[in-house]
Amino acid sequence: MSTDAIELALVEVIRELITLKRGNRKSKKLWVRSWIGRRNQLGISDTLLKELAVEDTSSYINFLRINEEMFNVLLQKVAPKIQKQNTMMREALPAKLKLEVTLRYLATGDSYKTLQYIYRVGKSSISEFVPEVFNAIFEELKEYIEVPREKSKWNKIIDGFNSLWNFPNCIGAIDGKHIVMECPANSGSNYFNYKGTFSIVLLALVDHNYNFTCIDIGSYGSNSDGGIFAKSALKKAIEEHVLDTPTDSVILGDDAFPLLPYLMKPYARRNHLTEREKVYNYRHCRARRIVENGFGILSSRFRVFRRPITLTPENTIQLVKAACALHNWIRKNGKNPNSISVDIEDTETGCLLNGSWRNDTSPTGLQNLETILQRNSNTEAKDKRNSLADYFVGEGAVVWQNRMI
Repeated sequence: MSTDAIELALVEVIRELITLKRGNRKSKKLWVRSWIGRRNQLGISDTLLKELAVEDTSSYINFLRINEEMFNVLLQKVAPKIQKQNTMMREALPAKLKLEVTLRYLATGDSYKTLQYIYRVGKSSISEFVPEVFNAIFEELKEYIEVPREKSKWNKIIDGFNSLWNFPNCIGAIDGKHIVMECPANSGSNYFNYKGTFSIVLLALVDHNYNFTCIDIGSYGSNSDGGIFAKSALKKAIEEHVLDTPTDSVILGDDAFPLLPYLMKPYARRNHLTEREKVYNYRHCRARRIVENGFGILSSRFRVFRRPITLTPENTIQLVKAACALHNWIRKNGKNPNSISVDIEDTETGCLLNGSWRNDTSPTGLQNLETILQRNSNTEAKDKRNSLADYFVGEGAVVWQNRMI
């Protein structure tokens, strides 16, 4: 048989296979369980969510943590990255369904098995596409979380801290959290931290409006908390003047961070504090409270952080990056009517009115960094803190500060 004849025979066989496939759609049932095959008719994406979008918008927002308009904008952004092509053997899952499943996972931390039943999507399929959607979300929204690299942008943050929180020359508040995971396979003791859990560490810088301006995620939980900032990309960038931060600007940290010329922390409470030092500590903690609120809003909106995460460390890193980018995008777009309230200070009575995020039980998936004892701070750092303390009891005093200490 000639080569041409063989090629014609192969073409005919392929044509017959395609015809058979098109004429016998029931063959799809060999690939999926029958109840999954009824996804388009009975899955939550095409039933309940459509009803909520029309009849109960607040419940829709509660379900996915964003409103329908924002969902459609986000879908348009990520669809090209997550939509697969149909094949002869099966139809690809719609990008819309993938995004809904991923947002619901972030909103609840429900197991893939639970999501499988309500969305009628196989658990194995969910485990494959959710990390892809995390990556697509971050890639499309990372512009909302990029650290400023120009003095004009830093000065905008400084103005915000000065006008809202009465703290001068501040470019952000910093904090770190252990992101608790279930024990990763074959990880040894790398992720085992001093609290007896397994974790990776998220280090975050937050601006005056509760937005993350810089995140550093992925340090082993076994690393000493005091050394995490020392090895961070943020510290290196500041000290090598990559970020073009304004002269004499400072970051506000707590006792988990060292006292440095550009990183202020409160006076140690183990010592007898003067009134001037107490005033400084109050003003410092008042401004730094925004990072606590930032993490509180994050874990209240995305309850996946309220329990140990069951993903691999690599996928957990993608989850955290996507959640932080979504947090900023939602806050900066300002289109969510059911926004999570932040703490409000009553300067007349000295009382702190808790934001709605504090009504939730403390998340077990986020743990604080350990306090470090710093015996030797350099003179420049001490002098800068003392100058700020003098300012707060001098020309920078506010009439209500003594009621708070």
